[in-house]
Amino acid sequence: MAPRNPRSDGSSVPSRRLSRLARLGGMAAGVAGGMLIEGAGRLARGERPRVEDLLLTPANVLRVTGQLAHLRGAAMKMGQLISMEAGDVLPPELASIMARLRADAEPMPRHQIQAVLDREWGPGWLARFESFSFRPVAAASIGQVHRALTRDGRDIAIKIQYPGVRRSIDSDVDNVATLLRMSGIVPRHLDVAPLLGEAKRQLREEADYRREADCIERFAVLLKDDPDFVIPLVHRDLTGENVLAMTYLDSVPIETLEQASQAERDRVAARLIDLVLRELFTFQLMQTDPNLANYRYEPTSGRIVLLDFGATRAFPAAFAEDCRRLAAAGLGNDRPGVRSALTVMGLIDESVPQRHQDKVMAMFDMVRASVLRSDVFDFADTTILGRLREQGMEFAGERDGWRLPPTDALFLQRKVGGTYLLAARLKARVDVKTLVARYL
Repeated sequence: MAPRNPRSDGSSVPSRRLSRLARLGGMAAGVAGGMLIEGAGRLARGERPRVEDLLLTPANVLRVTGQLAHLRGAAMKMGQLISMEAGDVLPPELASIMARLRADAEPMPRHQIQAVLDREWGPGWLARFESFSFRPVAAASIGQVHRALTRDGRDIAIKIQYPGVRRSIDSDVDNVATLLRMSGIVPRHLDVAPLLGEAKRQLREEADYRREADCIERFAVLLKDDPDFVIPLVHRDLTGENVLAMTYLDSVPIETLEQASQAERDRVAARLIDLVLRELFTFQLMQTDPNLANYRYEPTSGRIVLLDFGATRAFPAAFAEDCRRLAAAGLGNDRPGVRSALTVMGLIDESVPQRHQDKVMAMFDMVRASVLRSDVFDFADTTILGRLREQGMEFAGERDGWRLPPTDALFLQRKVGGTYLLAARLKARVDVKTLVARYL
């Protein structure tokens, strides 16, 4: 959850289905009008523009991102996921502007905060607090966070869900999916129904703050003996379906470690990579949202603060074992074993052209070779990332062979990719081989 934009006094979140539909309808009309104007201009210049080229103009993308940011909720969350997951394969204009959705959302105004908490805690709730800041310390797609001090002396962070988020999930996801279809980003032959169903399921889980409280407490137990991590304590007396109260932890953004010593950057990156491996192979329970704002740092103790467990996902034991076989084959330089493991996991199979299977293998071979090349993997070296991006762009351009990987693999890829990018930002040097080998 990103720090709040101090320049904004907030705007009310559209909470009724009709008002959200009207917003999306207005956005679609604006986009269509922009396409007509852009198309007429290009035809006048003797060009023959494609529909997707007209849709993906900077002006149209600004219209879309602006409305999604105002709607918040599932609409904005989908926009964030698209920009995070596909930023390296989208057209550059779209990728750069969609990145706006990774910034902070507009906060709710005071009257809407008051209304939400009146429903959750009852009128007169303010008397329970010594102080309550109506100015949020962070705002994101589904909710925003406020700091407060209770009468009994607890310094807490209170996450308040935007009104209407839960009941708008299905329609928001469907409408954003329609925009993707219109844009041509998603090939028409691709069956995205299973992925959309999974997106709706996860968003419903993220919008259930009681469930998130359970996940926080579960991870607190799993990591209770680890001195490198700290997780906030849940305050159940102030927590409900739409409000989550946690101990406020004084910390700084994880990216401030860019100025820390090499040894400290290496240590933090290694601990986060090891956490991913434990989540997959030991816990089989993973926080699958590697957003930078979900990791913070305690300068006094050197502990890593873990936040936002709404996207926690349980993995089947069989999936974890498949991943273990893939990792073992990779570290063992066993290329046939790698292909076999990828096939079992559903990442390559005979239903796609051979050249696409070969591209998947080539990308995995590239990563495997980089990890095996030396005892320490240098995340500051962006060569491998650039080559993967090039291959990914080339792969995305050949749409006849596109198919959706299994959902568990998609969520794991999201966590691994985000953790890699964080380690790269810290310019860390980590013995990845040894870390992985511990779990094989």
